[in-house]
Parts: sequence; C-alpha cells; structure tokens
Amino acid sequence: MLNLVLFGPPGAGKGTQSERLVERYGLVHLSTGDIFRYNIKNGTDLGTLAKSYMDQGHLVPDEVTISMLEAEVNKNPEAKGFIFDGFPRTTAQAEALTKFLASKGTEIHLMVALAVEEDELVKRLLLRGEHSGRADDTDESIIRNRIQVYNDQTAVVADFYAAQNKFKNIDGIGSIDEISERLYAAIG
Repeated sequence: MLNLVLFGPPGAGKGTQSERLVERYGLVHLSTGDIFRYNIKNGTDLGTLAKSYMDQGHLVPDEVTISMLEAEVNKNPEAKGFIFDGFPRTTAQAEALTKFLASKGTEIHLMVALAVEEDELVKRLLLRGEHSGRADDTDESIIRNRIQVYNDQTAVVADFYAAQNKFKNIDGIGSIDEISERLYAAIG
C-alpha cells in the first residue's frame, strides 16, 4: 500500500496533481476540501460546521476532520493506497493519522509538498474563483489569510515528516506536466 500526503498552500495545484497521481498509481484521493464541500452542498451537520470555519479562512477543528477522514479510509478497504490532500494540517492530525494507519497495518510513505510563491498563489486562486463558485477564492484578503494560516499552522507538519525522512519539497511552478514529472521522480 502506497500512502502519500500531498501538501502545499491553497492554489499550489494539489487537486490537479492528485488526479495524475491517482491515475498513475491507482490510489484513492481523499481531499478534505472536497469532502467538506460535498457536505456543505448537501447541508449536513458537518457541512454547516465546516462552512463556518472555511468562510473565514480558518481550519476545521481536528476532531471533526480526523473522524471524517477515518470514515473515508474505512469506505475503501480494497484501496492500493491513499493520497491525503489537505490533511494532515497540524502535528496533532499527523500523529492521529499515523496512529490510525498503524491500526490498519500501514503508514504514510512520503509527504510531497508543492512550493509556490504567495503572489502566484493569489493569482491562481482569484482566477479559479472566477469559475469555481467558491466564495473563498474570490476575495484576496481571505485568500491571503488562508495562505497565512497555512504558513503559520500547517507548514510545521513538514517538519514532522522530515524528521522521519519522509518529506520532499517539489517546485510547483511550471507546466502541469513538468510538475507531475517532478512528483513521479520524488515518489519513485
């Protein structure tokens, strides 16, 4: 089983690259953002709670996110592995994921992080906001807050995996194909 954490700030290209990694390695893509948006669209209790945090550019509380992700993993018992996109975002989440995967007899094999400059991220997200219908992609101040939250609260997760020799930083600038090739080389 191959389990990857795909990491990077909002707008780094995680969703696009996840699609390619799923195709290449046969993995199940678990995006906390997609799962939250599905719940928001369908008006679930989790969706209402998640929306209240996401609309302000804040993270959803750990216990909600962890329970939701465990349920998604459990729905895919025959998976060849998973891409965790947008999770873990805190050291506590990384520790909880490690414990949960160990109970399944597996682990995170690698965290790959897409590195992109802040001004490029803002440009990408504003462009995405013109077509996505996502309110959090149309307001530059919310976008910059999301990037700051990432830098302040989630970038420390890279240290968690680096300490285990499971972290690789990938240049997230260039064509989609160029970035994909960098990821494939890092994963091996």
